[in-house]
Amino acid sequence: MQDVQLWVACRSCRASTWPRAGTGPGPGLYARGSIPAGLPQPGPLLFIEVSVGVFKGKLRRNLRSKGFFPQSRPELEHQASGTKDACPEPQGPSLLTLRALQELDLTACSKLTDASLAKVLQFLQLRQLSLSLLPELTDNGLVAVARGCPSLEHLALSHCSRLSDKGWAQAASSWPRLQHLNLSSCSQLIEQTLDAIGQACRQLRVLDVATCPGINMAAVRRFQAQLPQVSCVQSRFVGGADLTLTL
Repeated sequence: MQDVQLWVACRSCRASTWPRAGTGPGPGLYARGSIPAGLPQPGPLLFIEVSVGVFKGKLRRNLRSKGFFPQSRPELEHQASGTKDACPEPQGPSLLTLRALQELDLTACSKLTDASLAKVLQFLQLRQLSLSLLPELTDNGLVAVARGCPSLEHLALSHCSRLSDKGWAQAASSWPRLQHLNLSSCSQLIEQTLDAIGQACRQLRVLDVATCPGINMAAVRRFQAQLPQVSCVQSRFVGGADLTLTL
């Protein structure tokens, strides 16, 4: 294939010599005033003769040396990094910085599932947690949270309608420090749920079981007998009653 040559004009380049590349008469420089006949004479524009075959190589390096085609940011970062990993992993917020977290409110985060909670809620020092209004939270998620956050003192689980007595039978023993518990409007809870909580959570002070249709007043009084230190049981509409027991 015959060599095809291009002439590239580079603005703002004023030089006393004219670089030449390609397959011409041989390596060298065109001195000012000795440019071949028919080519533009010296002026404010610099003309470089290159072959198409080496356009992406020699021409780009030539122009870059004169300040054109500035290096891209990745190239500069790579040069600055020296012997560092050429493909570093992306940096971003890490859960490791939150290991000392003590309060977390995830109320109404309706897209959270058992799997996501089990993966994220691994805070051994967490004291207060709200998971109210999580329609996807089931007994499996409750047990996972109990294992990942064993130091809870305040826990809100209101309107988590998929929680049942089976989940509490496994989770309650993981929360011996629990003092405030909100289970209002958890429609699947039954009186045995209170028995399991009363046996495991001996430091409980405040309990809310309002509008839990499966819990009756007899279960509330039995719970109070188990934990005489409980100061308040919210039991609105439990067994048809509308009252709060201050004990």
